[in-house]
Amino acid sequence: MRNRYQDFLYFREKHPVFSYFGFNWEVRNGMLNVRYHFSDGTHKFFPQYLFPLVENSKAAQIQDCKNKNARKTFDNLLFHIGLCEVISYWKASCTPILDIHPFSLDEEAEKWWKKLFYNGLGEFRYLNGIECDEKKFIQFRYPASKKLLYNDDTLKCSHPFEGILIPIGGGKDSAVTLELLSKTTGRNNITPFTLNGIPASKRTIIQAGFSLEKSIDATRKLDPLLLKLNANGYLNGHTPFSALLAFITLLAAVLYEKHDIALSNESSANEATITGTNINHQYSKSFEFETDFRTYYQRYITSEVNYYSFLRPFTESEIAKLFSTLPHHFLSFRSCNAGSKTDSWCCNCSKCLFVWIILSPYLSVKQLIAIFGKDLGADFQLLEDFNKLCGLSPEKPFECVGTIEEVNHSIITAFQNGHRKNVLYQYFMKQQAP
Repeated sequence: MRNRYQDFLYFREKHPVFSYFGFNWEVRNGMLNVRYHFSDGTHKFFPQYLFPLVENSKAAQIQDCKNKNARKTFDNLLFHIGLCEVISYWKASCTPILDIHPFSLDEEAEKWWKKLFYNGLGEFRYLNGIECDEKKFIQFRYPASKKLLYNDDTLKCSHPFEGILIPIGGGKDSAVTLELLSKTTGRNNITPFTLNGIPASKRTIIQAGFSLEKSIDATRKLDPLLLKLNANGYLNGHTPFSALLAFITLLAAVLYEKHDIALSNESSANEATITGTNINHQYSKSFEFETDFRTYYQRYITSEVNYYSFLRPFTESEIAKLFSTLPHHFLSFRSCNAGSKTDSWCCNCSKCLFVWIILSPYLSVKQLIAIFGKDLGADFQLLEDFNKLCGLSPEKPFECVGTIEEVNHSIITAFQNGHRKNVLYQYFMKQQAP
C-alpha cells in the first residue's frame, strides 16, 4: 500500500476536467471498427475496438439503414462501452469533473455510474491511500443541449435473438460453463466469445469441442499514451474490467443476435477483499454488480438480451470439483495474471497458489505438479500469500480468489485426503491446533 493522497489532490488540480468527446465507427474489411476520443485537457486518448462481423450482421445492416432510431440505439451501445472505457483513463488523474459530450445521463443513470466509479475503483483508492467520499469522487457535466439518448429508444428487434454467448477467459471457470452448457443445450446453440483472446482461451474452446472459426474474438486496443503516463507517475491501479466486459458482451450479443450472455462468476466473488469494508477486487464480478447491471441495461439499452452468471450458485470449491472431472482441460487452462504474457503459471503468486489449493482436495500431488510444473505445496517462500488466502493475515490478496472459509476447508480436506507432505498445509494445521 502506498499513500498517494497528495498526488491525487495534485492531479485533480492539474487536470480539473476529463472529457469524453465521442466516438466514430465504420464497417471495413469485415470488421466493425470503433474509435473513442478522450482527453484530460492536456493529453488526448484514442482507444479502439475491433469486432469481426458475420454475414448480414447487425452493424452492417445499421450502417446502411435509413432508420435513424436503429442507428441511435446502436450508437447507444457504443456510447456505454466508451463510458466504461473512460474509467481506465480517467483514473490517471481522477479529475473532479467528467464532461460527457456524446449524450447525457438522467439522475438514476448518474447514480449508477457514480457507484461503479467509486466501488469499481475501491481497490485503486485503497492501495493508493486515497480518501474521498462517493459524492465528491466524480461529478458529471454535459453539453448545453442536454441530449438524452435512451429511454424511448431501447433496442427492438424484428425477430427474437437466439443462442448463448459465453465469454471465455482461459481459466477453469469458463471451461466448466462451456462444458456444462454444451451438454444441456447443445454446441450448436453456443458461441464462445473472447476479448484479446490468449492461447489458453483458444485451447479451452478447442478442448470443449468447438472450432475457433465459429467463435468470436474481439480486440481492445489501449492507447499507449496511458502506459506512458503510468510510467511517469500518474495514478494507476486496478479498474473494474468485468464491468467493461459486461457492456462489450452486450454489444456482441446484439451484433451476433444472441439472446443469452452466460458469465462464469461464482458466489465466492461476493466476499470483500478487505474484511469489514466494501473494498472488493472482484466488485464487478459480484452479484451486486450483476443485479445492478441487469437493471441498468434493461432500462437504458435493451430488454432483448439476458445477462447472467451461469456459475453464480456455485462456490469456487464446487467449481473446482466440477473442473476435476474434465481432465482434458488440465494442461490447457491458465489463471495466472503474472504469467499471461508467456502462457505459463508463474508459481510465485497468490493466484497460482489459490488454484493449487482449491484443486488439491480433488487432484493428487502428481496431477497438480503436471499442471503447474512444480510442487507449490513444498515452497515455503509462498507463506505470505498463503497467510493472506487462509485468513492468517488481515487482508486477502487483491486477486480473483475464493473465500477464506473455502480455502481453509480445501486445505483441511486435502490434508486429510493425502496431501500430508505439503509443508504449507502442515504449517496451517499447526496454527489450528489448540
